[in-house]
Amino acid sequence: MNFFSVWKILSENILATKWQEWLSTFFQIASVWYAKKNDVKVYPAGIVGVLLAAYLYFFMAKPPLYADGILNIYYFFMSIYGWYNWSLKKNEMEVYPISSCKKNELIMGLLIFVKGWIILYFLLVNLTDSNTPILDALVSASAVTSMWWMAKRKIENWLAWIASNLVAIPLNFYKGFMLFTLMYVLFLWLAVLGYLEWKKQIKPLNKAM
Repeated sequence: MNFFSVWKILSENILATKWQEWLSTFFQIASVWYAKKNDVKVYPAGIVGVLLAAYLYFFMAKPPLYADGILNIYYFFMSIYGWYNWSLKKNEMEVYPISSCKKNELIMGLLIFVKGWIILYFLLVNLTDSNTPILDALVSASAVTSMWWMAKRKIENWLAWIASNLVAIPLNFYKGFMLFTLMYVLFLWLAVLGYLEWKKQIKPLNKAM
C-alpha cells in the first residue's frame, strides 16, 4: 500500500466519521495538551473524551475493541483519582509535584503492564471475538501503567504513552477509526513534547527537595 492509497482511505473515512468520534477526539487532544502543561484540567477534559471513546469501541467497532473499551472505562476512574491527587495541596504546595519514579514505583508499573497484557490477551482470546488480541491487549496494558504513573505526576508516564501510541496508531487505522488514527499520531508528538517539558520542570523541583 503506497502513500496515495493510505491517504485515500484516510480521507474517505474521515468524511464518514461519526460526531461521537469528532467530539471524543477534541476532548482527548485537549486533555493531553493540558497534561503537557501540567494543568489539572487534563482530567475533566479527559473524562468526556474517554466516555465517548468507550461507546465507540464497544458499540461502533466491528468487531468491538473490547480491551480498548474497558481501558477507557479505567481511564474514567483513574481520571477521578488523578484529578483528586493533582488538586491536593499542603502549605500551598502540590502534594504530588512532577518527579521520577522510585525503584519500587518503576517495578510496580512494569509488573502492572506485563500482568495486564497477559490477562487481557487471555480474556480477549477466550471470551471475545477480537481479531487483534495481542495489539489490543498491548495498547491497553501500557496505557494502564501510563495512567497510574500520570496520576502520581511521574515523568515516566510519557515514555509509557509513547509506547502505547506507537501501537495504537496502526491498530486504529486497521479498525477504520481514521480520526482516532490521526489523533494518536498527534498524541505521539505531544507525548514526546510532554516528556521534554516535564524534564525541564523536574530539575528545579528535585533540587528544592
